[in-house]
Amino acid sequence: MSNTERSENRRREIDDILARKPGTKGVTDLADRYRVVGAADRETYANWLTPVAEHYVCHRNETLDPVAEEWTVELGGAVERDAELEMAAIREEYPTVAVAHTMECAGNGRGYFEPETGSVQWEYGAVSTAFWTGTPLRSVLVDHGAATDDMWLTAVGGDRPEVDGENDRFARSISMEKVLADCVLAYEVNGQPLPPEHGHPVRLLVPGWYGVNSVKWVTELHVTETMVHGEEWTDRDGEDYTRWQQSSYRIHPEGVEPESNATIPTFDTWDQLESAEIDHPYTFDQNVKSTIGAPDDGATVSSEDGPIAVVGVAWAGDDAVTSVEVSTDGGEEWTEAECVGPDYDCAWRLFRYDWEPAPGSHMLVSRATDERGRRQPMRIAAPEDEADDEYPWNEGGYAENACLPHAVEVTVE
Repeated sequence: MSNTERSENRRREIDDILARKPGTKGVTDLADRYRVVGAADRETYANWLTPVAEHYVCHRNETLDPVAEEWTVELGGAVERDAELEMAAIREEYPTVAVAHTMECAGNGRGYFEPETGSVQWEYGAVSTAFWTGTPLRSVLVDHGAATDDMWLTAVGGDRPEVDGENDRFARSISMEKVLADCVLAYEVNGQPLPPEHGHPVRLLVPGWYGVNSVKWVTELHVTETMVHGEEWTDRDGEDYTRWQQSSYRIHPEGVEPESNATIPTFDTWDQLESAEIDHPYTFDQNVKSTIGAPDDGATVSSEDGPIAVVGVAWAGDDAVTSVEVSTDGGEEWTEAECVGPDYDCAWRLFRYDWEPAPGSHMLVSRATDERGRRQPMRIAAPEDEADDEYPWNEGGYAENACLPHAVEVTVE
């Protein structure tokens, strides 16, 4: 099968899934709330660029497909000039940039938690890397005289819940420091217009941060001194804009309702986990992580023709990956792998280890370390455990980056 035929087949599969056709392979539709589909297969993670047809999809409400020429983005708050930005203005009146970004769902790896947490039981497939083209938000904000010191930018999505009785709106607040550094109003992915399931005609793109921050179908941008917080946002025209920032996508034990914060001192998820100042971290910057793409889990391989290539990807959000190790015995001994291929900020690195195995069954594991010396923990802790080289169990199953759950078993002939 050619690459074109494979992409077309995958496109049809995604269309089926998002249409929620009964019996379609890969369908996950929870309480009529989430539409999701993971990457096509494990070999996606043996390649640097993810084709759009293999890029994972996750959204909570209906899939919008508006006419681009009729779409506007409202800009307000602490700006000198409010604006209703049309797509033509976003595209033509500001610089255009293309950024490489490894987008990962904050719930990627949730399916490995024991006991099981709620929501979509992702294993390894909710992460992808693509080139995103659009307008740097810095240019738009400077043009409209936005306040930038110690501020936040809140993006609101145009989609609305379909579940009866719910009145929340999807909104996420991003620190102005991050916004000015590299955030984009994206309208293309891998050189083609955004598909509807990726936020056509425009989405916020937050490089290196979990996908929940990259709001789709952006309809409003607000410059404020705080995150979405307080009565102004909990009851804004009868709708709650704070849920997806202050309650959902927070890391906390079972049965805890996190307190709403106006602001926090650090946006790095790992730093928040280690900080005594922040209760129940927010899922912003991605934790260091890696995935083996080849050989496939359960594969039988032969070493008759020489070393077997163990290939995969490793990423660390805003930080750089500095080393990747591979174990072929389930984590007892480790060998340095080689990082190869493209090297972009906020995008994963390919790694390769040429393995000369003995016949038998082997468990292959990868382990990445970032530029701040933070290395993937081995396991996910149980809810009652104090984490020691373990990732803390949390009720939402968020930001998991333990290496052993992602191991693959291979038989060598």
